[in-house]
Amino acid sequence: MLDALADNLALAALGLTIEAAIGYPQWLFAAIGHPVTWIGALIAALDRALNRDGAPALLRRLAGVGAILVVVSVALVAGLLLQRACLALPFGIVPLAVVTSSLYAQRSLYSHVRDVADALGASLERGRASVAMIVGRDVSRLDRAGVSRAAIESLAENFSDGVIGPALATALFGLPGALIYKAVNTADSMIGHRTMRHEAFGWASARLDDLLNLPAARLSALLVASGAAMTGGSFRASLSTCRRDASAHASPNAGWPEAAMAGALGIRLGGPRAYGAHEVDGAWLGSGRAEAAPADIRRALRIFRCAAATAICGFGGAALLLLSKWAA
Repeated sequence: MLDALADNLALAALGLTIEAAIGYPQWLFAAIGHPVTWIGALIAALDRALNRDGAPALLRRLAGVGAILVVVSVALVAGLLLQRACLALPFGIVPLAVVTSSLYAQRSLYSHVRDVADALGASLERGRASVAMIVGRDVSRLDRAGVSRAAIESLAENFSDGVIGPALATALFGLPGALIYKAVNTADSMIGHRTMRHEAFGWASARLDDLLNLPAARLSALLVASGAAMTGGSFRASLSTCRRDASAHASPNAGWPEAAMAGALGIRLGGPRAYGAHEVDGAWLGSGRAEAAPADIRRALRIFRCAAATAICGFGGAALLLLSKWAA
């Protein structure tokens, strides 16, 4: 039992390290796509086949339960087969870590958010166009501070969803766990919305995603606070802001890393925003200034890098500790 957990922890650390170093190559994406695009194609097909317009809400909800069960089952089987195939090779943990690294998003997330800071430094319009690549809100209404806050919020939330969530699933359950986590997260992003078409059908996906993200969001907040301390900020301010404000967020999970980041930077995040014609009166997270700037984005990126490095060291250190206990 301990040796299996140690192997999974080492796999998470190695996969994160590989992804941080090389990411997911663009030439590979152009050639074969990405696991998320494959999962997304399955979800879209199930949505077309099972989510019938005009069907009663209960039937659509049951169809959504069936759809997410199919998605999770496919992810589980694929993960088990891939893991077995990789481990049958010499030094099998290395190819397995390469495969697992495709499920993390450190490098691409860092790059996208850095691009927002660079673009906003050139002009507001370029900043809006850049941040529109990573957020779903109406960017045409955002001023410089709004663009900066949107980029930082996306960085904090996706640190949990795109980095720590799949890595923690790997550490506990190996590649199958990471694939299941990614499949559920992708389903939530595609069909877990409160729209006329998906409120009933996506209910199961959204609730399951909330459940799977409970531990990852809280661990992410702790890592952000650690990153703040490593970059000259306040660990205490980050965590106290998180404890005070995280529950005010509409999501049961996103508020944790976002509030931790707000406290780390001494700024306010969240607040009112618009998604097309839909206005959201979001709560403010943090008690600092609302006038965020590109310099704050760059500070957030430094915190992000330190937090990610801490996660790698934590998973790797835990693996070594368990292996030493098992060997003894």
